[in-house]
Amino acid sequence: MTKRMGFDSKYSFVILFSLAQIIFGFTQNTFNEIGTGLQAILTMPSSLITDYIGLGNIGAAFVNSGLLTLVCILLLYTLKQSLNGPLIAALFTISGFALFGKNLFNVWFILLGAYIYSRYKKETFNKFLVPALFGTSMAPAITEIAFRSSSSLFISIPLAMAIGILLGFLIAPLASSLMNVHQGYNLYNIGFSVGMLGLIFVSIMRSFGYEPTPQLIWSSGNNLVLSVYLIGTFLVMLVTGYLINGKSFSNYKKLLSHSGKLITDFIQLEGFGITLINMGITGILSTVYILLIQGDLNGPTIGGILTISGFSAFGKHPRNILPIFIGVFIGSLLKVFSINDPAIQLAALFGTALSPIAGKFGWQWGVVAGFIHSSVVLNVGYLHGGFNLYNNGFAAGLVAAVLLPIIALFRKDEGNS
Repeated sequence: MTKRMGFDSKYSFVILFSLAQIIFGFTQNTFNEIGTGLQAILTMPSSLITDYIGLGNIGAAFVNSGLLTLVCILLLYTLKQSLNGPLIAALFTISGFALFGKNLFNVWFILLGAYIYSRYKKETFNKFLVPALFGTSMAPAITEIAFRSSSSLFISIPLAMAIGILLGFLIAPLASSLMNVHQGYNLYNIGFSVGMLGLIFVSIMRSFGYEPTPQLIWSSGNNLVLSVYLIGTFLVMLVTGYLINGKSFSNYKKLLSHSGKLITDFIQLEGFGITLINMGITGILSTVYILLIQGDLNGPTIGGILTISGFSAFGKHPRNILPIFIGVFIGSLLKVFSINDPAIQLAALFGTALSPIAGKFGWQWGVVAGFIHSSVVLNVGYLHGGFNLYNNGFAAGLVAAVLLPIIALFRKDEGNS
């Protein structure tokens, strides 16, 4: 009975969160405005950076987010999949990126490709659900090929579908193989894997004369309404977790002691209640960070905030994400960019993929990781043409691969001193 209640409570939580996204959307725009906005979201290119609030409107962006998350939840429920930390992280990441790149059209062919891979391997699809869901980061490639090509839609849409299926088929084996590169210190392992795949894919496209079009749609001016919604949502998570956890913060100190290195499932290790508390706290901290640096709450930054909250069931907590924020902030003081440049706002939020470095080796190395990441992430987007929505995950994998041997060298020297 206890197991069933835990199963139901987790599903109830993600369903209510998805419904909240939809309801909030309908409080911001009329039905007709949302319909027009959704049409733009579904049929316009979505490569980095395409803020669906700017492309459509707030209502359309949040309705797209809530509906897409609900359909993914239905998929998991149909497969009788119990929810754990990785899947909560995947659902929140999809919800966040459905505000700037993923939509109700462009994700399904990648999921179908992952399903076909499971049949090819003669294994249950459940085994590949995590890489399948995260692998939708290549979804903009489908929209780009389907709607930006000069070819007839009768040619471009089937071609986009076929390419999406191929990409989905390849993601799971790549993710398993490339984990060794960063040793689990990049929480966005799929982002790194898809970045490598995107590099190959876009290189082939360019060799045939097709050049992805750079894009920057970035909305501003909505901080008040969006901050009220976000902080209210995260406070509800925190309070709900507090109640589930027996009206206490018991075990939170223990949760903070984990490095966060893959695989660290806080739900299994410390319980669902304390995990919800952690998700609420990191969500609030991330929102406040954007407000403090006078950044913009919009589709991309809220995507980053929701991803942090989701991964707070799977490795992130205040102790290991704050050093990354500090490292990016210090970088903004010394380098040529500003702390509230769009790419740097995202570098701080998504750069928390490197939080296990701070959790394992100390806050100082977390600051170093954030400092380096803020430079690297600005230079890797060209490699995949903006088709990999997890650009920071790609950059974080490279940073971890280079930084870990350096950390090992200094720690060895410290041990000999």
